[in-house]
Amino acid sequence: MILSQSKPTSSSTVESALIDKEKLTKNSLVKNINFTNMGPTVMSGRVADVAVNPENSTEFYVGYASGGLWYTNNNGTTFTPVLDNSPTQNIGDIAVDWNSETIWVGTGEKNSSRSSYAGIGMLKSTDKGKTWQNVGLTDSHHISRIIINPNNTNEVIVAVIGHLYSSNEERGIFKTIDGGKTWTKSLYIDENTGIIDVDFVPENFNIMYAASWERERKAWNFDGDGKNSAIYKSTDAGTSWTKIADKSGFPTGDGVGRIGLAVFNENTVYALHDSQFRRPKGAAKKASDELTKEDFKTMSTNDFLKLDDGRLNNYLKNNGFQEKYRAQNVKQMVSVGSVKPMDLASYLEDANSMLFDSEVIGAEVFKTINGGKSWKKTHDNYLEGVYSSYGYYFGEIRVDLQDENGIYVLGVPIIKSKDGGKTFTSINAENVHSDHQALWVNPKKSGHILNGNDGGLNLSYDDGENWTKLNEPAVGQFYSVYADTQKNYKVYGGLQDNGVWVADNTARIDKGWLQRGQNPYESIMGGDGMQVQVDERNQNIVYTGFQFGNYYRIDRAKGNQKYIQPKHTLGENPYRFNWQTPIHLSKHNQDILYLGGNKLHRSLNQGDDWETISDDLTTGGKKGNVAYGTLTSISESPFQFGLIYVGSDDGYINVTKNGGGSWTRVSDNLPQDLWVSRVIASAHKKETVYATLNGYRFDDFTTYVYKSDNYGQTWENIGKDIPTSPVNVIKEDPKNENILYVGTDNGLYVSFDKGSSWSIFNKNLPNVAVHDLVIQPTAKHLIVATHGRSLYKADVSSIQKMTDAILAKQSYVFDVSDIRQNRSWGRSWSQWRDVYEPEITIPFYVNADKKVDLEIYQGETLLNAITINADKGYNEFNFDVSFSKKGLKNYEKANKEAKLKAAANDVYYLPKGKYVVKIGDAKSAFEIK
Repeated sequence: MILSQSKPTSSSTVESALIDKEKLTKNSLVKNINFTNMGPTVMSGRVADVAVNPENSTEFYVGYASGGLWYTNNNGTTFTPVLDNSPTQNIGDIAVDWNSETIWVGTGEKNSSRSSYAGIGMLKSTDKGKTWQNVGLTDSHHISRIIINPNNTNEVIVAVIGHLYSSNEERGIFKTIDGGKTWTKSLYIDENTGIIDVDFVPENFNIMYAASWERERKAWNFDGDGKNSAIYKSTDAGTSWTKIADKSGFPTGDGVGRIGLAVFNENTVYALHDSQFRRPKGAAKKASDELTKEDFKTMSTNDFLKLDDGRLNNYLKNNGFQEKYRAQNVKQMVSVGSVKPMDLASYLEDANSMLFDSEVIGAEVFKTINGGKSWKKTHDNYLEGVYSSYGYYFGEIRVDLQDENGIYVLGVPIIKSKDGGKTFTSINAENVHSDHQALWVNPKKSGHILNGNDGGLNLSYDDGENWTKLNEPAVGQFYSVYADTQKNYKVYGGLQDNGVWVADNTARIDKGWLQRGQNPYESIMGGDGMQVQVDERNQNIVYTGFQFGNYYRIDRAKGNQKYIQPKHTLGENPYRFNWQTPIHLSKHNQDILYLGGNKLHRSLNQGDDWETISDDLTTGGKKGNVAYGTLTSISESPFQFGLIYVGSDDGYINVTKNGGGSWTRVSDNLPQDLWVSRVIASAHKKETVYATLNGYRFDDFTTYVYKSDNYGQTWENIGKDIPTSPVNVIKEDPKNENILYVGTDNGLYVSFDKGSSWSIFNKNLPNVAVHDLVIQPTAKHLIVATHGRSLYKADVSSIQKMTDAILAKQSYVFDVSDIRQNRSWGRSWSQWRDVYEPEITIPFYVNADKKVDLEIYQGETLLNAITINADKGYNEFNFDVSFSKKGLKNYEKANKEAKLKAAANDVYYLPKGKYVVKIGDAKSAFEIK
């Protein structure tokens, strides 16, 4: 057995990997494979920060947590990406010096979410994002706030929250006075406590306030509070700091959670606190005499048997107990001792319910009017429903600089107060997402606010009474993607906090749907969207769901759905379901569905009934508030029914060859304790299986990719040549058994030799996390689900033919699609429209960087010749199906009676007929019909 190798990857290793990746990109055989963004845009993705020009509020930047930086100068009508030429799309905070047009990006999201990706330090641009320079703090991982001295663009304060899953020392407050050439750490608490917020006094950069946050995240637990969470103050522009929270009225101790700050002036500051202190007993009284699970934790057998059957049945029905558990038979089970009253509480208590049932104080607002000497809570009541139990995900507060009493608290929902926090009202609306992450309040015009949330960007001019949605960028955060088998196939995908959506594969990104009244993407499930499977016999039957194994069978034709999550028996420990619970529809029988908890479940009738076909296939879980010890991947061999592999979040891979009759663990010779992101049974060879492991939840970014040719008895590491980055997915090409695709947290790779060497895709595909892949076998399309830039599509029909024999040739021309002649070639419908120019794509391969002559023939007649600077590997040339001058003469000489006319744009296009493309000795044919 290989012991756990998980330890945080050093920043130097990450930097070396980025250099290796750049070299790999330059030499990639597939760098010219073109990817097209399919959207969607309508639901957008999580916003990290916004930066608005104070002199022109129609010009601003918006940074997305994993979708890059976007710029608009027309008030959000259109956006342009400006971080695509950088090594990362992961953003924690942004700041702009508008006078010098200098942009600062702190990489690595500040939230401590399941998919809060680490960054690579501070990026700086002095040319509006055309080029970027890394100016340090490379081991920070997550940067929470940047502030620039309004009077000195080179003086910058950066708040670093630090590593998410491990301890590190590069966290705290960092200051530069030379534009990022050097940094001084001016505030440091310890290796587990970083700075989550910092803000300065308007008109006085010398006075600023900072909030420290002690937090520890593991795969199985999140502890988001501690005695080191506090408020600090500086009076010398962040050069030195004094702790001001102690004995001031602001909470102290182990229950202090995340703190957000809003500075009105040097004396008046608001602090938003995620209090993890428990509420006093009796603070939350039951609204009725309905039974709750707490009642059963101390109930005796005699008292249970005396319960009114109606009350007990209401509890059982309202809490989703299986139909077989009703008052009379449950009382019978208790009376004979097979079940205890306590079991009616523990039946409901998985890690997810424990998280949401925590009775903590939650969000509370404090205010100081004497520069932090004393603090007082602004409200007497609980701010119910603003944070629930996951306040670590929010923590932002803003004050209207035109109104000391006008404040905004960001959570679920966004609320505002006009009396200094005594009372609040919600300003969420029907077109605003419920999870709020960033807010800009116009310092010169009250009521003008720009709100960033998990559903993108919203703009209001009337203080949140009405909102405009500015979701033009394609920045969806996909977890999964699926393509069905219809001729005009549909694409399905599950997104972070934005449900499951479906569209025709031909869906385009444009604003035409606002005129048509229907977006090409249709929402079919809410919550955090998860995996999708579609019945190939009836493509209206869709299996999908939301987080923690809440799956449904949907009949899209009939418009109904059925909840199908397997249920444990009363008295049995609740099943553990991963956030991204895996499902798998058998290719052998489409009535058979597999679903993984900590055990593997199988339904023989489309999810109506379930049988458990394994014992616990994990290490058994760990104590914590996050579901752990769960299955993450399921794959059944297409060669044999019942040959099934499963992987878990704690590093186990198990296989059964008899449909669950017996199981064998096959992961003992792999690195231990890692998240099995995929285990895939080969569709080309029965004995072959692939596995990818992911150390993200240990800040271990090593690339773990393995292959076995003996059912997992032994494994070969085939990922060593992929630059360091956690791996999320591996896919076989369905046609060429030598081709593998791998998606990482920072890019997409392909191998033509079963993993011996790798090339990277990058044309129109930014450096973004790739969570899932699917190859639609008929269309030969590769669909890429990114966690930050929505979906991408590429035609891989040509590279499927890149065998060893073709790669050994000097040149090769792949199939060229036919084109249908059109009278509109070279014409415009009016003077207001562009001329329509035909085009066909000619894909070809060459074995070295060189100039090649691409020639078009009809028979022996040369009609056009173009010299191309070709790259080693795959290339494309877009040919406008025209004659060259010399080619036209050749054609007229060979076809003396032919009468050709120039199109309206004076171009001579090839007539109907069959043609040959030649590059050296290589050739291919196409037809103009």
